[in-house]
Amino acid sequence: MASKSNEALPTQQFVEVSGTKNGVLILKNGSLRQILAVSGLNFDLKSEDEQEAITYAYQSFLNTLDFSIQIFIHSRKINVEGYIDSLAKLVGQETNPLLKTQISEYREFIRSFTTDNAIMSKSYFVVVPFDVVNLPVKGGKSGFLGIFGKTKPRVEGKETAQEATLTKNISQLSQRTESVVAGLNQIGLRAVAINDDEATELFYNLYNPDAIEKKGMELGGAGSK
Repeated sequence: MASKSNEALPTQQFVEVSGTKNGVLILKNGSLRQILAVSGLNFDLKSEDEQEAITYAYQSFLNTLDFSIQIFIHSRKINVEGYIDSLAKLVGQETNPLLKTQISEYREFIRSFTTDNAIMSKSYFVVVPFDVVNLPVKGGKSGFLGIFGKTKPRVEGKETAQEATLTKNISQLSQRTESVVAGLNQIGLRAVAINDDEATELFYNLYNPDAIEKKGMELGGAGSK
């Protein structure tokens, strides 16, 4: 019989996030991360002049940074249950027998097709960092999704030195984030900081790659081009 030490460790032990505050990820070592959901663009459909302009703008953006950033693409299965449910409501509301039949058949086609074929969506993200040394942060709720528990407000009315430092660091991270957003805008990309709930969904999807997204929300609302 395998000992408990050989059992699989809980997923949260491998996640370096301790909590969140207004969409900012607070790591276990006190460092901060801001995740931006970024829109996409089809580079191949651009003219040669447009491609050169985009490339130059991207190079200029990278050259203006005095800190590192992380860029990653996340592919996930799309949850179409909401769309299928909306079609079912249309069937119930439609009075024209012919349209009612067509909508019903279309709904069944979508349900059958998505059952046999995974519909994938790509999301683009940029992570803006702010690293600090040994800034311990109290944990939030227990469990995997509990790592995103929001920091409870203090009732004493006066923040501690630790809280003051955290507030200062978040302010500096915000300045970095604004710089990155402005640089991405120059390239023609829209960037939006994801909130606590969207961060929870993102990490859920990352650690459950075979599962359909937890809620089906559009991360950051950045959209695509």
